[in-house]
Amino acid sequence: MQAVILAAGMGKRLKDLTKNNAKCMVEVNGISLIERALHILDKKSLTKIVIVVGYEAAHLMQFIENLHIQTPIVFINNEIYEKTNNIYSLLMAKEYLIAEDTLLLESDLIFEESLIDCLLEDERPTLALVDKFASWMDGTCMELDDDDSIHDFIPGKYLKFEEKEHYYKTVNIYKFSRNFSANTYIPFLEAYLKAMGVNEYYESVIKLIALLENSEIRAKRLNGQVWYEIDDVQDLDIASTLFPNSKEERYQALTARYGGYWRYPKMLDYCYLVNPYFPPKKMLDEIKSNFDVLIAQYPSGMKVNSLLAAKNFSVKQEHILVGNGAAELIKGLVESFEGKMGIITPTFEEYHHRYQGEIVAFDSAMQDFTYTAKDLMDFYTSNPVNQLVIINPDNPSGNFMSRTELLELINWCKGKQIQLIIDESFVDFSEDNADLKNTVLTEEILALYDQLYVVKSISKSYGVPGLRLGVLASSNEKMIARLKKEVAIWNINSFGEFYMQIAEKYKKNYVKSLEKICAARAVFMEELQEIPFIKVFPSQANYVMCELLNGYESRKVAEDLLEQNILIKDLTSKIGNGKQYIRLAVRTVEDNRILVEKLKRMKTL
Repeated sequence: MQAVILAAGMGKRLKDLTKNNAKCMVEVNGISLIERALHILDKKSLTKIVIVVGYEAAHLMQFIENLHIQTPIVFINNEIYEKTNNIYSLLMAKEYLIAEDTLLLESDLIFEESLIDCLLEDERPTLALVDKFASWMDGTCMELDDDDSIHDFIPGKYLKFEEKEHYYKTVNIYKFSRNFSANTYIPFLEAYLKAMGVNEYYESVIKLIALLENSEIRAKRLNGQVWYEIDDVQDLDIASTLFPNSKEERYQALTARYGGYWRYPKMLDYCYLVNPYFPPKKMLDEIKSNFDVLIAQYPSGMKVNSLLAAKNFSVKQEHILVGNGAAELIKGLVESFEGKMGIITPTFEEYHHRYQGEIVAFDSAMQDFTYTAKDLMDFYTSNPVNQLVIINPDNPSGNFMSRTELLELINWCKGKQIQLIIDESFVDFSEDNADLKNTVLTEEILALYDQLYVVKSISKSYGVPGLRLGVLASSNEKMIARLKKEVAIWNINSFGEFYMQIAEKYKKNYVKSLEKICAARAVFMEELQEIPFIKVFPSQANYVMCELLNGYESRKVAEDLLEQNILIKDLTSKIGNGKQYIRLAVRTVEDNRILVEKLKRMKTL
């Protein structure tokens, strides 16, 4: 068995990175693509590695020679690489292909060693390595029969994305038997090149052969192995998180992205907090059916969108505004404050980060992360503040204060003339919340105190973080009007506006989703409590905070779980009291059991 690597291309889409380098010399976390590939192949007892070079050929050959690869390397120089495509480069390796079984691969790939192993271990002589289609993939896809024969090829421009579940993507790594190359592939390749010219792709020939009635080429389906094709700087960025030099480096790189995790479709996200049971399929279908209109039309301005929010939350239009996520509203509100701000720690840090004045912190860790309205009133009587921020339920602890307690706190703040911000982004997930009775986002409560501000993230409660929606409500009409003027005229997009337009129709579905979350949380917490090294804190939110015991370290647990495609939140540095903490989102019962089982099998790290 030999390997043939096609490495003649220029990699123009990588711009400056390939100005003086071949595309395969681009680095991911300090290691070039060609170096990774050659070190993997060097372990496989191959007779030789044939590399077709072209652009920056001398530079690339010298670079490879300095890698001291033990397997013999043969270079073929495609001197007309600028005028040809990979069909011509592959034909230049014709004599090698017909002489021996071959692994064929592109040089712009980054991949795990197990991809090569699965081809070598499979007894079938001629295979095309394929993976289940995912959103990041481009180009031609295929449909497979049950026997792994290729049923159809679908060029990228003809993909029907609503049928993507049936598609597979070629990885551009193949295993060709000598007989297949000599008797089938090379004759087809020569005929195709003669008919179509040198500016074509060798994959087109594979397509023709695969669709023959008695084709011997079969698909080899991947089963979770990781690979990526590098075409531009975005690909490099993503590849850097998939192929880190250490588990720690990967965890840091992935969490620093703050989202965009659709690029990692195999990952279960237990870090970011959303409602997994909402929106319902019918609501999504309604949004999809209006996609063409929504993407082509401007959204309304604040007047219309505040009207929609007022309708959905049953408050006056003058008392509510809509933000591009709650974060936009928090910034505008907090930056208008002066004096001392009271904050419970640990907590959601956006308020703290946005405030430029003095912070007076109530440390809930001193009370095992539980506190009541009375605790806060006693503390801030002795430590006066101008504003007080309450996250209810708190994040990350899940501590919950009832509506009765909050009413006491509102009246106390009114007597002390303390501006009170209640962020109830997670309150809908609390127990005994029939008819959403735990909310303070009502006209009756807003009227109690004109310095009460209620913030709610629609993204989190309603499971639509991609729409970036949040609301801020207060009976202080002057402040609300001011904030409306400060935001951009189109601060939310048409999809967010349309969601608010239809949301009321799905209120029963929403309430049912909350019941499912509460049930899933109860089962999740019970199962977590059975794990000896985990202490579970009470929670009324869609997440659970846990202390790790018996020598388990939060970062190592997080890194180990990420190796298994599960992302969790490491809280230890945030809390900073010398103990180890993690936060786990509540997902579906099925997903939660996957995490619990992995935690149960985890040994002391």
